[in-house]
Amino acid sequence: MSGESNKAIGVIGAPFSKGQPKGGVEEGPSHLRRAGLIEKLRELEYDVRDYSDLEFAEVPQDPVFQNVKNPRTVGQATEKLANEVAEVKKSGRTCLVLGGDHSLAVGTIAGHARVHPDLCVVWVDAHADINTPLTSPSGNLHGQPVSFLIKELKNKMPDIPGFSWVKPCLSAKDIVYIGLRDIDPGEHWILKTLGIKFYSMSEVDNLQINKVMEETINYLVGKKKRPIHLSFDIDGLDPSIAPATGTPVPGGLTYREGMYITEQLYKTGLLSAVDMMEVNPSRGASEKDVQQTVNTALNMVLSCFGNAREGFHGSKFSFPDPK
Repeated sequence: MSGESNKAIGVIGAPFSKGQPKGGVEEGPSHLRRAGLIEKLRELEYDVRDYSDLEFAEVPQDPVFQNVKNPRTVGQATEKLANEVAEVKKSGRTCLVLGGDHSLAVGTIAGHARVHPDLCVVWVDAHADINTPLTSPSGNLHGQPVSFLIKELKNKMPDIPGFSWVKPCLSAKDIVYIGLRDIDPGEHWILKTLGIKFYSMSEVDNLQINKVMEETINYLVGKKKRPIHLSFDIDGLDPSIAPATGTPVPGGLTYREGMYITEQLYKTGLLSAVDMMEVNPSRGASEKDVQQTVNTALNMVLSCFGNAREGFHGSKFSFPDPK
C-alpha cells in the first residue's frame, strides 16, 4: 500500500443496533461526527470523503432462527455495509466505519476482503465475539460476527437466513485478539481448538502492552506485509474511561494502552480499515459519561491516523532566518 493511499480516508456511518437488544448504539456515528471527527481528520492533512450514514431497512418478518435473533435484519444490514466498504477500498482509501453494534464487523471485514483477500485482523474487545449460533448463550449476533468469517468454522455454521451472501474470508491464523476478559465456554473451546492468538487482560498485564503489540505485529505482518483491519469495540477499554457502552466489563485496557495499540498499528503503514464500534450514548449514566466515551473513541480513531500524543501533527515548521 502506498503512503499516498494512506492519506485518503472514506468514512461510513453505520447506525445499526439489531445485533443486540439495547437501543442507543445506533446513535454512535452522529455523536462522533458532532465531536468533530471529520474536521479533525482533515486537520491531520487527510483527504476525507464522507459517505454519510447508511440507511438500514427494517425486515418486517424476522422470526428467531434456532436461538439467533433478528437474523434477516442483521444479514441484510451487513451485506449492505460490505458492499459499501468494498467500494471505499476499491477507490484506494482507508475505510473508517463508525458503528453501530459489533455484528456489523461481518460486513466490514467481508467487504474489505473482497478487495484485499490477504488482509489480517486485530480485534480489540472485552469479548471474543466468536460464538456460533449453536454455542451462543444469548442468540445476539453482536457476539457472533467472527464465526461467520473464519474458514475453519464453516462446517459448524448452520444456514442462517440473511447470511447466504457471506463467504468465510479469514483463517484462524489471520486474527489476533487484544483485551479479552469475558469469554463464553464455547468461545474458549473455539479459540483453543483453532489455535487463535489472543491476549486476555491477564496476558496484557503480564507482558505489558509494548510486548503485546510487538508480538501481534510480528505474528500478523512480520513475514509478509499485508493490509491490517482494526476492529475496535469501545468496551475493550475499561468502563472508567468508556462507560457508555452496552456490555461493559471491568478490568479493561487503560486509555494509554488503547492509544499505544492504535499508534503502533498506524506506524506499520499497513492499516487499511478501522471499525469503531459499540459507542452507545444512551448507556451513559450522565452527560459526562457520554462525552468521555465519545471523546475516548474519537481519540483512538485519530491515533489510528497518526495523531501523536506528543502533539506534533506533521505541520510544517521552519526557523526564521537569523539575520
